[in-house]
Amino acid sequence: MPREIALGDALVPGLLVLFVLALLLLWLLDGLAGRFGFYRLVWHPPLFRFAVFICVFGALALLLH
Repeated sequence: MPREIALGDALVPGLLVLFVLALLLLWLLDGLAGRFGFYRLVWHPPLFRFAVFICVFGALALLLH
C-alpha cells in the first residue's frame, strides 16, 4: 500500500482515498437501507451507520493491503 498518493503537487495519505471511498459506499448503503425501511429494525440508527462505516473502511483497508 502506498503511504502517500500524489494529487497534483500535494501528497495525501493513501488511507484518505479509502476514507472518501468508504464514505461514498456508506452513502449508497444508507440510501438503500432507508429506502427499504431497514432502520426500523435497528435500535440506534446513527450508531449503526457508524459501525457500518467502520466495517466498510476496514474491509477496504484490508483489501488494499
